[in-house]
Amino acid sequence: MRAILQRVSEARVEIGGETVGRCGPGLMILVCAMAGDGMDEVERLSAKVSKLRIFEDDAGKMNRSILDTGGGALVVSQFTLAADTSRGNRPGFSTAAPPEDGKRLYEAFAAALRALGIPTETGRFGADMAVHLVNDGPVTIWLDTAQ
Repeated sequence: MRAILQRVSEARVEIGGETVGRCGPGLMILVCAMAGDGMDEVERLSAKVSKLRIFEDDAGKMNRSILDTGGGALVVSQFTLAADTSRGNRPGFSTAAPPEDGKRLYEAFAAALRALGIPTETGRFGADMAVHLVNDGPVTIWLDTAQ
């Protein structure tokens, strides 16, 4: 699985002008299931996200996790993280999981974060969404369970 984590002071996702998910201080997470991914990748990614020390401590150092801060997460499906741009100018997406697998793993990832104690809301898989966020830092981290 691949994910882009953005540390945010707030984030929300809208569909047709209606807010379907939001979080206050915490993480906005774009996530993509890759072909061949399963529950092992969901568990590894959720564990890494929950423990990643990218929030500042009292000394101003990135030394706290989302669990330490009590922050929330907004998880949005983003199949374009599977983009292959190695040939030509048009990205290919053949390495993304098929939609039915992608949806199942996306929902499982959000559920895994909740099970770890992180308040988590989501967008809607496959929908045309407008994502609004206020970066904090900015801090943006790329994760890939294959690496």
